[in-house]
Amino acid sequence: MKKYLLILMLCPAIAAEAQVPEDAIRYSWYTQNGTARTLAIGGAMGSLGGDISATFVNPAGLGMYRTREFVLSPGFSMNSLKADFRDSKTTTKETGFRLGTSGFIFGSTNAYNKKHSSAVAIAITQQANFNNTIRYKALNNFSSFSEQFAEEFAKSGYNIDQVLNTVSPLPYTSALGLQTYLIDTVRVGNAVQVRGVTENILDAGQAISQEMNRETSGGLYELAVGMGFNDGDKWLFGGTLGIPILNYKSYTTYSENDTSANTKNGFKSFTYTDDFRTNGVGVNLKFGAIFKPQEYLRLGIALHSPSLMVLTDKHSATLNTALETPSGNAENFSASSNMFTNGNPGLSKYFQSNAWRAILSGSYVFRETEDVTKQKGFITADVEYVKHNGSRFSSNAEVPTDNEKAYYKSLNNVVKNIYKGAFNFKVGGEVKFNTIMGRLGFGYYSNPYKNAGYKANQMVLSGGLGYRHKGVFADLTYAHQLIKDANFPYRLEDRANTYASTKQAMGNVQATIGWKF
Repeated sequence: MKKYLLILMLCPAIAAEAQVPEDAIRYSWYTQNGTARTLAIGGAMGSLGGDISATFVNPAGLGMYRTREFVLSPGFSMNSLKADFRDSKTTTKETGFRLGTSGFIFGSTNAYNKKHSSAVAIAITQQANFNNTIRYKALNNFSSFSEQFAEEFAKSGYNIDQVLNTVSPLPYTSALGLQTYLIDTVRVGNAVQVRGVTENILDAGQAISQEMNRETSGGLYELAVGMGFNDGDKWLFGGTLGIPILNYKSYTTYSENDTSANTKNGFKSFTYTDDFRTNGVGVNLKFGAIFKPQEYLRLGIALHSPSLMVLTDKHSATLNTALETPSGNAENFSASSNMFTNGNPGLSKYFQSNAWRAILSGSYVFRETEDVTKQKGFITADVEYVKHNGSRFSSNAEVPTDNEKAYYKSLNNVVKNIYKGAFNFKVGGEVKFNTIMGRLGFGYYSNPYKNAGYKANQMVLSGGLGYRHKGVFADLTYAHQLIKDANFPYRLEDRANTYASTKQAMGNVQATIGWKF
């Protein structure tokens, strides 16, 4: 974690939110989405097939289709997030729309061999939903947000004039701190040091009131074309070309206030705002196979390549400070990052490849025959490995500068050092009662951080009902998602970082309607 500041200093003018752990795994650590049927069985679709969600999990499952089908999966989410920051607890709640896997499937049977079939799927899904709000507030006598600006500037090698230039190398951070005197240079003995004005309060053993509020929105969607082939009802093969489409917005307000009775310690309050947006598009590939040694047994394997995405960040920040004069009065200062980026929000264009993943799966189908009306149900399970520390960043410039090369090299090293590969487990089942089906499922997504102290994981408990009759089907599922994570308001190099432990409960209601034609 201590390499974080080094990254920010190497090429801060192109620095983006992907430099913190929460953002670097934003596009890989999410639960399985899909149709209502897929969600109800815990997302375990690696060997089951017969559902449009197979396009995004194991496209070999598309080979089970012999007819054409249209599917629409609208949903609704109810989100509650609790944050524990330095023993102070807060709760936020919100609701929103979600999109499950929807699209068309065109299946056909070989005219000369009924045991051979193929299908093409055109589908879209929302891989990740970024709509969220997190707030926390507490007293802190340990560290201050301003210290990260002081550390950054002290170790950057730049002087004040360089940082406060109209094209600053540190436009969103230290330039704002220097312009508003939240940080400054002081002489201690024969050495010049960079300090934040809040350090006077901390040195006196007093606490600062800290408050963080971050609202995020958008989503990671994927449009895909998948193909599946059924070879004699024994082997099924498939592949998918995916086009991820990213839209992410983050608006953060962070503030600190002096809680002491001393009106002459140089600091009263500050408020920092950060407006950050990422948009982009990419491409990925998925391959899979399913083997049926017996009619009732299915074994599946799938590999997902990293998504190579072309991303553009738009970034701006402001800082307002109220500092106390020797007479005890407050003097206000303000600055915007636009002052240091030629009067416009900063833009950064770059490439990112996210984590690759592999899936092993098995399913047992009760009383399976070619007549699906005689199937009584199934149990299925997936084991998924995700290489979270495999995410990589690189410059989108035709001729990258040395600073850009150094920045992305260091950033990629931090990604490797902070994250790890993790296993996800999904299990589910269905019982069929003629035209009505009942389903249950469970999913567990393990800690993507190397530091086990963050105690991050995700669990999904789900259940639902389905209806099938004369080519028309309807499914309804409720999935209860529990997420544990760590949220950092800022990071320092010279001491352990303070963070909020978050517990998020999300209730997802997913419906799917469709018909064969």
